[in-house]
Amino acid sequence: MQNNLSTFDKTKFIPFSVGFDDLFDRLFEMDINSKSYPPYNIVKNDEYHYTIEMALAGFNKNQIEVEQADSKLTVRSVLTDNVDSSSKNLIHQGISQRSFERSFTLSDEIHIKSAELKDGMLKVKLEKIIPDHKKPKLITIK
Repeated sequence: MQNNLSTFDKTKFIPFSVGFDDLFDRLFEMDINSKSYPPYNIVKNDEYHYTIEMALAGFNKNQIEVEQADSKLTVRSVLTDNVDSSSKNLIHQGISQRSFERSFTLSDEIHIKSAELKDGMLKVKLEKIIPDHKKPKLITIK
């Protein structure tokens, strides 16, 4: 899909949709060429609940920021320069605490419920909340 997204012609859908302009704009502004670090899973628990799991070995909760701005969820490292690796007698350093920033585009109905870092795994719980005006309703015919 990554290759097809740049060649996708959204104008084909304009005659059949109303009010989706911002959706198309958000879809085409997503960064699909992001790096692979840190690894993550997106789990659909049920129709209304999702979990983003991110492997963050070596980080503590004070070194991670989880931010929601508009329809974007961003997880980033907040590292301080006062970590002194020379105080350890490292023979091999395979666990790095490198800087990262990973963003996810969320639909308007998705709300962040919680974020927890436990055993090197960050879990961000999301819930899809359908507003009353979007729920199905029968229209009375006069």
